Amino acid sequence: MLKSKIAGIGHYVPDKVVTNDDLAKVMDTSDEWIRERTGIEQRRYGVKHKQTTTTMGVEAAKIAIERAGITKDEIDFIIFATLSPDYYFPGCGVLLQRELGITKTEVGALDIRNQCSGFIYGLSIADQFVKTGMYKNILLVGSEMHSMGLEYTTKGRNVTVIFGDGAGAAVIQPTEEGEEGILTTHLHSDGTYAEKLSFINPGSHGGYHFDKMGESVDFGYADTEYGEIFVNKHMIDNAQIYPHMEGQFVFKMAVKKFPEVIMEALAKTGYQPSDIDMLIPHQANLRISQFVQKIMKLEDSKVWNNIQKYGNTTAASIPIALCEAVEAGAVKKGDLVCLAAFGSGFTWGSALLKW
Repeated sequence: MLKSKIAGIGHYVPDKVVTNDDLAKVMDTSDEWIRERTGIEQRRYGVKHKQTTTTMGVEAAKIAIERAGITKDEIDFIIFATLSPDYYFPGCGVLLQRELGITKTEVGALDIRNQCSGFIYGLSIADQFVKTGMYKNILLVGSEMHSMGLEYTTKGRNVTVIFGDGAGAAVIQPTEEGEEGILTTHLHSDGTYAEKLSFINPGSHGGYHFDKMGESVDFGYADTEYGEIFVNKHMIDNAQIYPHMEGQFVFKMAVKKFPEVIMEALAKTGYQPSDIDMLIPHQANLRISQFVQKIMKLEDSKVWNNIQKYGNTTAASIPIALCEAVEAGAVKKGDLVCLAAFGSGFTWGSALLKW
């Protein structure tokens, strides 16, 4: 069986820099408050009406394709991971295909809705497709434009200050060169606490899950047999159309699952934490990354963090960070690289590869 490798990687972040002080102008927060809790100093925002999740993904994809030594017409499958799609449907995969100008080849496009774990899930899927010989050049994109869906008020600050916009992309190809490539991937989920980190409305749930949990929440749905209201004034007035996060609960789950899934990948391949040349965690919170680093007993030079500059770009955070590490020479040929993510769902995963 063939193995797969990341043959080319690229990333894109918008030009607009939004500092903590900028956010303090529209909500009750401060640079000190944000840094202390998240480690974030600034983030990037795309240009409204001119940039989208898809267009940023395109820019990252162009770089990845060039670095892989192929042309866009050689792409034979697309995987797009995001929680902030341009449209509710269709997904960003086909929009990316159209923007890249490769619709004539009519390649398949798969959209991944695994939030922060999206890139890891997509990488695992690509790995299986390539290893079986089904595809030779898979374009995997993680892209987010969070700035279009955040609540810029004091009420929404706990979520809003965390997220930023950006995109990362990779081309996955087969390889037969020794240990080079993806060694193992591990995917997990537990929907028990799905609502702890969620975007509830708009949606088709009609309150079902809350009723089942015994929680009474007024979503303002019309009391009629047909024609339920999709979005209404009640949802808007009660800020139900913005992301919800119980931060402390998510933090506790993340610091437990991150080390577990990293150790799972190492155990599968016979490596030890000390063998890792570079750990690239999904950029959820600098405090989480530092906690995981301490548990794994890794030196600062072996963990790549860029949340200080970009905030949490969820599905885009791992490819952006990996791309930066490669460009900086911190990841070199033959290095053992571990990727890990934890996010909404809850979903989490890891990938171990030889660069």
